[in-house]
Amino acid sequence: MAKRRSKKYLEALAKIDKDIYTPQEAISLVKEVSTTSFDGTVEVHIRLGVDPRHADQMVRGSVVLPHGTGKERRVLVFALGDKVKEALDAGADYAGGEDLIKKVESGWLEFDAAIATPDIMSQVGRLGRLLGPRGLMPNPRTGTVTFEVAKAVREYKAGRVEFRMDRTGIIHVGIGKVSFDSSALLENFAALMDAVMRAKPQAVKGHYIKTVHIAPTMGPSIEVNPVLAVQLAAA
Repeated sequence: MAKRRSKKYLEALAKIDKDIYTPQEAISLVKEVSTTSFDGTVEVHIRLGVDPRHADQMVRGSVVLPHGTGKERRVLVFALGDKVKEALDAGADYAGGEDLIKKVESGWLEFDAAIATPDIMSQVGRLGRLLGPRGLMPNPRTGTVTFEVAKAVREYKAGRVEFRMDRTGIIHVGIGKVSFDSSALLENFAALMDAVMRAKPQAVKGHYIKTVHIAPTMGPSIEVNPVLAVQLAAA
């Protein structure tokens, strides 16, 4: 049974009069097709030419969005000794060692990003089954396992986001709010595309970026020319 669309959605859909857009056109248009009464998120969905079944083709990484995400992020740091104070002084919402690990282990998940120092990872490891599926497990590849906790905390507070392809080979990332200026959204989009390109596995052959779509939290998606999206990242 076909899904019934609201009048507001159909009106927004009517504004998309081309099959594919330049990044600049898509960014401007996405602000017009948002159907929410609140300040929705602008999302980017990138289909990759990879095989998710192969570990050597896994794509994940992180990027500091130049203009942030528009959302206040709660940052937690697993650390020992002086690193706990360093994390809190840098703006971490929570920081600690074994007691904090036990709190999370009991089911408490009131945070949006987790960072850990290498010397406590042997203990944090037991949270893998809980944090992993939620994309919250600290990982050296995304820069969340580090002794430079102050730097990491400041980056996440400033707008650093992680990305990881799903089981179908698609990356989903929010790059800001609908209320952002188009120029800010475009710069955030370029930063994301650059990070995704840098994360390309060596095992991947052929077309790496297959399709790119930009969409508001609620509203129709807009297809972006993938060649121009990659060129924007390289500019």
